[in-house]
Amino acid sequence: MEYELEHRSSHSSRTTHPGNGIDSLPLAIIHNDGNETSGIIEQQSLHPADTGTHAYLFLLSSFILEALIWGFAYTFGIFQQYYSTHPPFDSDKSNIAVIGTCSMGIIYIISPLVFGLLLGFPKLKRYSSALGLVLMIPALLGSSFANTTRQLLVSQGIVYAIGASFAYAPLILFMEEWFVKKRGFAFGIMWAGTGVSGVVLPLLMQWLMDTYGFRTTLRVWSAVLLVCIGPLLYFVKPRIPIAQSSSTRPFNLRFLRNGSFMIFQLGNIIQALGFFLPTIYLPTYATNTLGVNGVVSSLTVILFNLASVFGCIIMGAMVDRYHATTCILFSTIGSTISVFLIWGFSISLTPLLIFCVVYGIFAGSFSSTWPAIMREVKNRESSVEPAIVFAFLAAGRGIGNVASGPLSDGLLQGYPFQGVLGGAYGSGYGSLIVFTGVSALLGGLSVLARPLRLV
Repeated sequence: MEYELEHRSSHSSRTTHPGNGIDSLPLAIIHNDGNETSGIIEQQSLHPADTGTHAYLFLLSSFILEALIWGFAYTFGIFQQYYSTHPPFDSDKSNIAVIGTCSMGIIYIISPLVFGLLLGFPKLKRYSSALGLVLMIPALLGSSFANTTRQLLVSQGIVYAIGASFAYAPLILFMEEWFVKKRGFAFGIMWAGTGVSGVVLPLLMQWLMDTYGFRTTLRVWSAVLLVCIGPLLYFVKPRIPIAQSSSTRPFNLRFLRNGSFMIFQLGNIIQALGFFLPTIYLPTYATNTLGVNGVVSSLTVILFNLASVFGCIIMGAMVDRYHATTCILFSTIGSTISVFLIWGFSISLTPLLIFCVVYGIFAGSFSSTWPAIMREVKNRESSVEPAIVFAFLAAGRGIGNVASGPLSDGLLQGYPFQGVLGGAYGSGYGSLIVFTGVSALLGGLSVLARPLRLV
């Protein structure tokens, strides 16, 4: 048994499928038995794409879920500083950074599995966000009872990430339906949610942990997720009715062998290797090197996240107009210069805070180039699901994210360059700064490939 979606008007009829910019023409769902049409069983109107109350409510809900899910993960630098200086975790400092990289990295890495599951079993898409919430809340509550770094790694790092991935995936899948002409801009607005929450959450988390400790902080945040995300799940819904068929469907993975996608993906992974390091280590760097207190050091994360809001919105507007490599070039130049010339010579708080703003605008917008990459891959493989392209780009970013944890430990081992070089390069964090700058530069690999017609 299968169903076909057919648009009907008084003048014409046309067949469509999800994600192709279907407008608000009447929708007829026709039941087929073999080659015979047995009749129309349902007829209704689709809400318009790119405009209207329903589209904007979906976008607003996506913005808030993005802010709460990813905002928490991106403020791990605050948790790392606390865990590293308070019992019972301060005796195992070397493994604390792994919690943060796992929390973000696993959300990314398992994306192909989660997206594949939801695309293969479409009816699951409607309930995925609720399932994710059911996993995230117990994970954070479990973290509040942790007494070892390993327990934090499992709960706050791994289980939370799995739940977050299921909660987040429908936002990407349904965005393809709700926004067509303004898709890049809509993604930019949604992804700006992380930056907005990053302005508030570091201060909130810092205050809660300093006042009540990490256990109460995690329990409070669990309640926030339940109260804020729960009611919004109603609006996280498809624009196009999900087929009632329970049968699975295959999707095209040939793009993984496409040379163009491979180059985009390689740059994506390399950029991710260094991208997350400043957000994790900036508060610690500000405290240990510049001698500022915890509240002031949290400004580094706040400014980075605030700047990334504007970066995501700017990039979201760019990807609807320009080639993917043009957008990547914008991000690459700004982030590379900011690391080598601003952070590298920041020996006081003011230039460090300037670095956070510049880096946030340019590096923070790198993943907002993905809709442009998805469009380029779609142009080469017309049958590909854009959401699957997104999932593998996310997985590539996750690989870089998870690998950056152990890499950062190795880079800081023995504090190379300390007292040998000038500026921040001689602070003990010099190797970290150089690695971040080089990875930002090589993240623009596809820019060099375009003149060679490789992308």
